[in-house]
Amino acid sequence: MSRQVDSYISKLLDGQGLEGDENDFCDFTIADQNSVAESQGITPTTPSNFKPVLGGNVTYVVACVIINDREELLLMQEAKESCAGKWYLPAGRMEKGETIEQAAAREVLEETGLHFKADTLLVVETAGGTWFRFVLTGKIIGGELKTPAKADKESLQAKWIFNLQEISLRANDILHLIDKAKLYKQSHPGVSWHKNILPAPVPHVKDLMRLIVLIKKRSTNRLHVLLSEKTTLHFPTCEINPAKSMHSTLRRFMVEMFGADVAQHRPLGLLNVEADPSADGCCLSLLVVFRPPLEEVPLIGKCAWHELSEDIHKELLPIVFSKNSTIELHVVR
Repeated sequence: MSRQVDSYISKLLDGQGLEGDENDFCDFTIADQNSVAESQGITPTTPSNFKPVLGGNVTYVVACVIINDREELLLMQEAKESCAGKWYLPAGRMEKGETIEQAAAREVLEETGLHFKADTLLVVETAGGTWFRFVLTGKIIGGELKTPAKADKESLQAKWIFNLQEISLRANDILHLIDKAKLYKQSHPGVSWHKNILPAPVPHVKDLMRLIVLIKKRSTNRLHVLLSEKTTLHFPTCEINPAKSMHSTLRRFMVEMFGADVAQHRPLGLLNVEADPSADGCCLSLLVVFRPPLEEVPLIGKCAWHELSEDIHKELLPIVFSKNSTIELHVVR
């Protein structure tokens, strides 16, 4: 089992997906979450059999932050009546049958006239458990920049912009994403930044959050990872509750495993994203780290700590202590 756990973590660190029934098992379903709420006298608002339907009860959005070698940012001018003339990143909703990368390439082409090839995910933003924005960066590999003469319902035109003060943005929610992309462009992926990671083509019927929970054992100074012992050993996984924020769902799941007095811990970011157009769900693998040592963190759920190999321990340490070593998970309030 030790080699298998190490292999799974290596795959996640490379942005690969985890396949197999043991990696699709859910420890804390919405039905379980509803039972906990009812035991506390709270009436749940989400049906226990909730299933994400793209374009119905969940929305997946892509946004592309593309910076050229002259440090200019690719922006499009909105054609929609509500924000006509304002500028924004090439972005839009995913459509049925598309991968995240395909949706990104389509939106860039429709709104700017240029062909886009994604290099990596930069940020995943969530609002509640029903809206997800996948933010990518990459390169332009062809096409012709859209001019006002080619204006259509998708956009009025597109431009490479160096000074954002010269234009009027549709919204300031993209400023953080632009700053992130600029830092990425100045970095070296895999050294001062996470490796280039694109969504792994693994289908999921539900929206899931897989936890990679790390802790250090004081007596050995070695990292351990949390495994669920329900049915078969696997990384603890819960359904993303559409009525709650990701932080709220994470908190409830941690309490389920560690009790109401769960020790100090923090989510560092995502190791990978799994999504495939053959199903409408996705899985976000979230890295979580405890501050206290293993000896001071009791477990109450059906879980156990597993000591990682020295090689995986050495690979994970810089990720735990470095900034921008994971894909940012931004929970929009």
